[in-house]
Amino acid sequence: MLTEGMYIADRYEILGKVGAGGMSDVYKAKDLTLGRFVAIKVLKAEFSEDINFVTKFRSEAQAAAGLEHPNIVNIYDVGSENGLHYIVMEYVEGITLKTYIEKKGQLSFKEAVSIAIQVGRGIEAAHNKNIVHRDIKPQNIMISTEGKVKVTDFGIARAATSNTISSDVMGSVHYSSPEQARNGFVDGKSDIYSLGIVMYEMVTGRVPFDGDTTVAVAIQHLQEEIVPPSVYAPNLPISMEKIILKCTQKNPDRRYASMTALLADLRKALISPNEDFVVMVPLANQDKTRVIGADDLNQIKKQTANVYIDPASIKIQEPVIDDDDEDDDDDIEDEDGDINPKMEKAITIMGIAAGVVIIIIIIYLCITLAGGMKSNKNNSSNTETTKTETQTGDSQSTQIKDGVVVPSLTGKTMDQAKQELNGTGLGIRQAGTASSDTVEKGQIISQDPADGKTVEKNTTIEVIISSGSAAGTSENTVEIPNVVGQSETDASAALTAKGFQVTKTTSYSSSVAEGYVISQTPNGDTQGKEGDTITLEISLGSEKITVPDVSTSYKSEEQAKELLSQFNVSTVTKYSDTDAGIVIGQSLAVGTQADPGASITITVSLGPEPAQQITTKTYKLNVSLQLPSDTSNISGADIVLYDDQGNVLQTWYGKTIADFGTGGLILTKTGILSDSGKIVVTWLDLNGNDLKDQTIDVQFQEE
Repeated sequence: MLTEGMYIADRYEILGKVGAGGMSDVYKAKDLTLGRFVAIKVLKAEFSEDINFVTKFRSEAQAAAGLEHPNIVNIYDVGSENGLHYIVMEYVEGITLKTYIEKKGQLSFKEAVSIAIQVGRGIEAAHNKNIVHRDIKPQNIMISTEGKVKVTDFGIARAATSNTISSDVMGSVHYSSPEQARNGFVDGKSDIYSLGIVMYEMVTGRVPFDGDTTVAVAIQHLQEEIVPPSVYAPNLPISMEKIILKCTQKNPDRRYASMTALLADLRKALISPNEDFVVMVPLANQDKTRVIGADDLNQIKKQTANVYIDPASIKIQEPVIDDDDEDDDDDIEDEDGDINPKMEKAITIMGIAAGVVIIIIIIYLCITLAGGMKSNKNNSSNTETTKTETQTGDSQSTQIKDGVVVPSLTGKTMDQAKQELNGTGLGIRQAGTASSDTVEKGQIISQDPADGKTVEKNTTIEVIISSGSAAGTSENTVEIPNVVGQSETDASAALTAKGFQVTKTTSYSSSVAEGYVISQTPNGDTQGKEGDTITLEISLGSEKITVPDVSTSYKSEEQAKELLSQFNVSTVTKYSDTDAGIVIGQSLAVGTQADPGASITITVSLGPEPAQQITTKTYKLNVSLQLPSDTSNISGADIVLYDDQGNVLQTWYGKTIADFGTGGLILTKTGILSDSGKIVVTWLDLNGNDLKDQTIDVQFQEE
């Protein structure tokens, strides 16, 4: 066991133990070369003696070290020293998502989606490099004190699964996909399933499957239907519920095709939470929940039957599973990737069947296309009931790299508009009607999004249909108020007072404040009829940008400016122990949300200060720190001493009320190279959580 003050690789100074897991102990340390805090995960002795495990552990960790993303706990270094095997990682000050859920019970919809998006971004970056996490669970998701969400243990789970099950195995099995439960083929869709379970727990405060043993929980993943999360969270929007249900389909083919597709729906859910836009893959006969067979049950029991608990280490260990069992038809591949002979035969038969089906489909499409061209001339006047559709066929709008340019639909009927959108990946929905003296009845008056705007595929265009001229009808015409620039509440009130129906859409705007009207359809100061529908576009404010980390990741000034290209960057310099030209500070905190073009200052190292500029004087601190007058809600304090350059000189963590005594807490420090600094006191509440900060400026005495 490492103790405070010890060194690893003559570079990392151990500051204390911060956690322990089934395989390893975790320590906070100081990287003396780069001057930053790190977390060091050290393998426990019983695993360090297993050469095969250590080899796989190192190779997986080294592969994961290639990941660099704001939502991933980055791996900096992997090494061994005197039989000690360790991984050096980014240090995150915060708590796990599991602890956060336990404290809050159920998370709000917006908070759950925000966390899921950040987790999804990290997983997406890993999947893009062909790295599958395999153990997504709230215990492996960190929430920093700044609100940044980061996924940890990438690559490590793969090394662990072939040799060990940690003491929190019950925690892992709650989030395992059905294919993991039966030891089948695992890919990125397994991470999607696990993230779906995590989202379920965030919004309901509970996991969908639970039991007394790992086998019981695994069987539920295989054969039991998930209880819809709205049963436990009645106010959950339909979009979020369907996203969770799609992620947790037992058949991987019915889940999201990729993490990118899942992220697109999560972002859309933030904008239109109550819109039923999630497309569920149809249920095929073979997809129905099946009663677990003897082979599956034997496989699960085989993985857990010989699990034993060592009371001394609180470790659960299992033997390696023999993948060559002839009766295990669910094993598609063994460790070496060989295909099971029975599965190979089944694949051959399915391939022949698929070929026959494809030929039949091609013949059917040719006949249908020929008949459709012939009958199209006779059916041009037919109308259809208005509905939201996703069209297929030849595209008539311009396709660009990141989306689709919306075509103009004004003046067209719904049939013509649908034909115009044919093949673009865009849908259409009638949002209401309005009278018009210039647009014929049944034709489109206006659309949202507007023509020429670039949108994502699968976006639904909402249109207003003309109900004909208001003149000469028995209904009274009413002037439509112009509410652009008004607040959402005032605009709705003004329109409903005139007898209009109001629908709303939302979008980001850099020029209109959040909650105010960007545009309205039909336009204001025109004539309408009572009962007409007016669509308001409400501003979500400027689309924020997440501030990246350029100050603790050893970035050059040029690299930092490239990462901060959407900000207004200025530079200051400062002497430090870090190599010259490396960024050592930034004015905007990592992970915070800022407007595009916001000002940010980066601090670039000038290298070590020249010897002639280093003062030979030293100073000391000797002060008595007093308790606040009211200590009813205070249990103690964490204290940090800084010099006038912001460098940490000394820390006093975990001080209790008793440590202060009657005369206060005496703080001493010698050998200080500056004549002034500050003491930052973080008072802790009765639960040990941060309560408030107190900053005290101090003058040091010359020694």
